Amino acid sequence: MPHDSGDEGRAPTTDAPEHADYGPANTHRSRSGSRKRRWRAVTGAALGVALVAGGGVAYAWSHLNGNLKSTDINTALGKNRPDASHDGAMNILLLGSDSRAGTHGRYGSGIAGARSDTAMVLHVDKAHKKASVVSIPRDTMVERPACAKPSGGTVPGARQAMFNEAYEVGGPACTVKTVEKMSGVRMDHYLEVDFEGFKKFVDELGGVDITTHRAIKDANSHLSLSAGKHTLKGEQALALVRTRHGVGDGSDLGRIQLQQAFIKALIHRAESIGVISNPARAYDLADTATKTVSADTGLASADKLLGLAKDLKGISPAHMNMVTLPVSYDTQDAGRVLPLPKATHQVWQALRHDRPIPKSATANSVAARTDSPVSAGA
Repeated sequence: MPHDSGDEGRAPTTDAPEHADYGPANTHRSRSGSRKRRWRAVTGAALGVALVAGGGVAYAWSHLNGNLKSTDINTALGKNRPDASHDGAMNILLLGSDSRAGTHGRYGSGIAGARSDTAMVLHVDKAHKKASVVSIPRDTMVERPACAKPSGGTVPGARQAMFNEAYEVGGPACTVKTVEKMSGVRMDHYLEVDFEGFKKFVDELGGVDITTHRAIKDANSHLSLSAGKHTLKGEQALALVRTRHGVGDGSDLGRIQLQQAFIKALIHRAESIGVISNPARAYDLADTATKTVSADTGLASADKLLGLAKDLKGISPAHMNMVTLPVSYDTQDAGRVLPLPKATHQVWQALRHDRPIPKSATANSVAARTDSPVSAGA
């Protein structure tokens, strides 16, 4: 795996050059930084596949409980939150942190702490037949509320803060609180994933099929794919979801497109190989996935995750609408993006009222200027 010595998008420091951006600056790009951490939310989709597969081996799920880590979000946030839905609709915040814990320097050294470098709001409709996914760019400037520190005390709020800093100052509870403040949508659950099991999971699936509509070459992520059909094993899959320089405008917005396409491809792969009919394989996949996951206490058990998986089982990629939060480039800072007020209101309003996100909401976003160079299936 390529070594990563950078970590962009963090608060500027004077003594940690590792955090600087790599490659030439572009005044029209959102500089996202480290390439190795944007695919954690993709592993969240991998978890969902594994959980559905686990339905064939429910008897073994009790052994998976010890793999899971949890945070009591409800206690941390209290009662001053958006109202919960009571009609069956559900919102889950999928997070990917950039923690190097346990990696022994394989993904960069001298970098402490963690931030949420990938965030997706998964909205499941009340019938549990369709889903919407809203990706929030990590460099989005938002109003961050005051948050409790995991170690005690309180971090004051900020009128303009980079979205992924919420995780750094207050952990997953602060990120959930920030999303709820910016959206007015209650997060019923959260799932956080890391990258240790990603390559193994993809390899255990036998690879994931994608089609590239044009050649993709990125020296930073070490990805080189010709136009056409490919079956990506773990190493190449990891490179794909890290890639940004070789697609779009070179920002995280293009990388988000790759991640969303990969999630659909992952689900297609699991459906095509009939994971549910192979209990041993299903258990191995679930074991790998749960080892990479942290969740809120409402989800942090194998039985609860299995129940969620059964609820989501009927949602196919064709019924999953994936969008990126509508944004514009910040003219004051080329490395940041700003939400488009009217358009983002439309997106969150649709989720609050359990309606499809209108196409008009994302039409003027800079994220919509290019088509994804990748689609699911080979």
